[in-house]
Amino acid sequence: MSNQKNLSEHCKIAVAQYNFTVGGLEENTNIILSKAKQAFDDGASVWLSSELALSGYPPEDLLLREDFFKRQKQCLLRLCQELPAELICVIGMPTLSQSKNCYNSAVVIHQGHVIDTYNKQELPNHRVFDEKRYFSPGDKPVVFEFNKVRFGVLICEDAWHENTQNIYLNMNVDVILVLNASPFYINKEKRRYNIMLSLARRLSVAVVYAQCVGAQDELVFDGGSFAVSPNGEKLLQLPWFEESLSYVSWNKKSQQLESPSSQENSLSLEAQTYEALKIGVRDYVNKNNFPGVILGLSGGIDSALTLAIAVDALGANRVEAVMMPTKFTRRMSDEDALKQTELMGVKFHRLPIESIMTTIDSTLSPIFNDKEKDVTEENIQSRIRGLLLMAISNKTGLMVLSTGNKSEMAVGYATLYGDMCGGFSALKDVSKQMVYKLSRYRNTISNVIPNRVIERPPSAELKADQVDQDSLPDYDELDKIISLYVEEDKSVAEIIATGIPEETVRRILKNIDNSEYKRRQAPPGVRITQKGFGKDRRYPITSSYHPYKF
Repeated sequence: MSNQKNLSEHCKIAVAQYNFTVGGLEENTNIILSKAKQAFDDGASVWLSSELALSGYPPEDLLLREDFFKRQKQCLLRLCQELPAELICVIGMPTLSQSKNCYNSAVVIHQGHVIDTYNKQELPNHRVFDEKRYFSPGDKPVVFEFNKVRFGVLICEDAWHENTQNIYLNMNVDVILVLNASPFYINKEKRRYNIMLSLARRLSVAVVYAQCVGAQDELVFDGGSFAVSPNGEKLLQLPWFEESLSYVSWNKKSQQLESPSSQENSLSLEAQTYEALKIGVRDYVNKNNFPGVILGLSGGIDSALTLAIAVDALGANRVEAVMMPTKFTRRMSDEDALKQTELMGVKFHRLPIESIMTTIDSTLSPIFNDKEKDVTEENIQSRIRGLLLMAISNKTGLMVLSTGNKSEMAVGYATLYGDMCGGFSALKDVSKQMVYKLSRYRNTISNVIPNRVIERPPSAELKADQVDQDSLPDYDELDKIISLYVEEDKSVAEIIATGIPEETVRRILKNIDNSEYKRRQAPPGVRITQKGFGKDRRYPITSSYHPYKF
């Protein structure tokens, strides 16, 4: 069948923003085939995927397996055989050379064959990226022409550097296609757009930017693909955090990029963060084939927000909550936990643990009888709750969703094998102050978190009349220290210079460094900042270097 629109004055480009699964070679192949055929039927001449779409991003050590590439080769053969012959498809995938060098590539398929391959040249090796572990750098541009329109190809980081942008200088390229798998952090979309704007203006080319969407372990990909004209006008904006197939056209007569939809759809800081947390939880649970999640609901704000995220991500029928009160649990906590589960339609269990605590106290009394009660007894309560949650998980298959936030994880205000246990953490990279902002934001959609939960002083309720500020500075001060030290790598002197008391700074930095061993044993969780705990920040557990001492 001939696509008549290929011969018109317009060259229609399809931008495919989809949720590809790491290692899901056959599944990803099916998505590519389905969406490419849909685009061809809609009159497209060129179809563009995101970075490493066929393998999923990031494939990590799957790239060290020969059998992985053998399976991928069969998928590539199928793509060549089944893609519409007249459609040019630019597909991200890893490739192996005859000398066994591995490349992060974009293959160009037309008429049943790979007609060219672009290999990524700038290999990021910082923060969450370790591409130099797997890939060799490319060194050549790729330009292909279709119906008198000239296209160049770049992959993600290549478009951020002038030296790789410049490979298309003086090559009479009309449109540069950029394949991306750019991990989300708050407000990153502004930086992406400004870089692509600079590229378009510097080279006087149109830029079509295809970003993936979805989540892989700790990383979230927010979509929001777009196109920019040579003069810097944004002509296409795909939705955030949603799959989409959209189109932009190159008008050969006017030599301009055109699009029927150029409206902005930006999200507030709270909205984009909440959507990232939702998609992070959803994809981790679904891609790992869990039937749902279970979490401990304390009546506090962290578990309340976690419950809201889980229900919004998975649906109420896939979420269960457990209240495990003791004599230290306030009546309002019991009431608020029950109220939220009723508002959200979640199955609720109430399992008092006072009798278990009594039994453990009795069992340990021969060893503990001459010692004062301290944080040990507080941690026992938390570990009882962790044990019950894990038992329910084992019996039902539901994954335990832990509820701790970044502020607590930073300073070790969490119990190893207690409230830290779980398969995944929704709030791992969310500061306490952001927890409050997100809770208020969620209630603007529908009021599901009781106001008293948001307004009351936070407390672990592990002893009488306890509040977090018995052990921690105010969260505005604590979160500022964490942001400066963890996310911005500021020195002690630089942090003190912001006006925070020196004693507080040194105490908190000591707690952060001394808690590294705990964080190594914490579950993975959604990354929303420029530097989260996990792949971003790889500090040694055993170390004699302590900035707080200098």
